[in-house]
Formats: sequence, C-alpha cells, structure tokens
Amino acid sequence: MDKIFSRCKPGTLLHMVFRKSEMKEGRLDLVPAEQFLQCSALNLREGQTFKPHQHVWKTGPDSVIAQESWVVIAGEVKCLFFDVDGQFLEDHTLLPGDCSFTLQGGHNYVALVPDTLVYEYKTGPYTGQQQDKVFI
Repeated sequence: MDKIFSRCKPGTLLHMVFRKSEMKEGRLDLVPAEQFLQCSALNLREGQTFKPHQHVWKTGPDSVIAQESWVVIAGEVKCLFFDVDGQFLEDHTLLPGDCSFTLQGGHNYVALVPDTLVYEYKTGPYTGQQQDKVFI
C-alpha cells in the first residue's frame, strides 16, 4: 500500500492507495483505527459469514453511530438486513460493482462463492467491539 504523508506536517498521513493485487487471504484493515473513515478489504471463502450485529449509538457530546457500506469487487454476497429491534427484514444478493449501506439496524453477510472480495467502509474512529456493536 502506498502511504502519502504531508511535507509541511511531518508524520501526518494524507492519502493512501491500495491495489486489488495486494490482497491476500482473510481481512486486511487498510485505514488506521483512529481515522474517521475506516476501510477493510475482505477476501472471503464460500459460506464465510459473521455474527449478525447492529452498531450502537455512542454517547458523548456528539452522539454518533457507526454506519457501514460493503462494495463487492469480485464474487457474490448475500446481505441480510434487520430492523432496529433485531427482527429480520429482508435479504439481497450483491454482485461485482454492487454495494450496500447500513445507516441503522442490523446486518449480516454471507459469501456465496469462493474468492469473494469486498471493501467494507465504516465511520470511525474504531474504539473496539464493546463500544461499537451488539450481536443479534
């Protein structure tokens, strides 16, 4: 990954370039956890899934919730969407070039074919699972 730093503010990361060809197996967190924009690349096996979850409102002077988007680069992903009370709403299949956005409510994803590659974007900063999500 190419990282481009400020010349006038040494040590300040300004830009990053990630190429699909750099992706290996598993999950690669691309952006440092303290940044507001989070992105991970996920190379998923067929049938690989996660625990259904929803992001929680963080307390403080500015109450915020992590919002999440998946962009399918290769393969197929089944998205399962849940209401804010954890009840299942509906599912959709994403193909290469498709994306999903979760603003509130719960979600889960299942890779439907081998070598599914997804870019996952979330708002940050990421302060750990306990402050970020609850499982359905």
